[in-house]
Amino acid sequence: MSDHAAGIPIVKEGLPFVAAAGAPAVAAGMLGWTGIAAAFGAVALFTAWFFRNPRRTAPTSERAVVAPGDGKIVEICEEPEPRFLKDKSVRISIFLNIFDVHVNRIPCRGTVEQVVYQPGRFFVASRPEATLQNEQNALLIRAAQGTRVLCVQIAGLIARRIVCWVAPGEKVACGERFGLIRFGSRMDVFLPVDTKLNVKVGDHVKGGETLLGELTCAERS
Repeated sequence: MSDHAAGIPIVKEGLPFVAAAGAPAVAAGMLGWTGIAAAFGAVALFTAWFFRNPRRTAPTSERAVVAPGDGKIVEICEEPEPRFLKDKSVRISIFLNIFDVHVNRIPCRGTVEQVVYQPGRFFVASRPEATLQNEQNALLIRAAQGTRVLCVQIAGLIARRIVCWVAPGEKVACGERFGLIRFGSRMDVFLPVDTKLNVKVGDHVKGGETLLGELTCAERS
């Protein structure tokens, strides 16, 4: 499939928000209300910047796993993943603040097996309980090597909308745009325990570009 909105500088889901702030700015300017026009104009510019849709260059290796979103790695831990992988895995959690790009990217090349939305709470996305209790959308991918990689979009304290553009059965490319979370959130990636990691807690990563690690072998039966 083609990359969603690959050549558009602002994702289409953000256009109504930009227009909502831009229209009053224009109206106020026409009426000569300079201060009000400037205030709404600033909001419109910030909103357009928040929904920016930059191009990224993903690694070419078939084993590469890239960051699914921009932000700071707040946790890397080995733990069971009971819902989809049903096995021990390495979870990498990336916190996205309101200043980060919120377009989400496919972490590895493969085929989408499941897309599962879960309603839930809106804890601060960096808190541990957000992992299972917050509103979220899970994307299970069968990688080219046969391994399975789980990517989860998690809504945060002020995020109230998760968008996903892919469906089960679709073949996806590493770094391809697949969704969006509005206004502060978290991305979790669950990888096989033998993945060769390339990042550490505290690192700042770029979605679709920063190499999180490399898959090492086919999934064990």
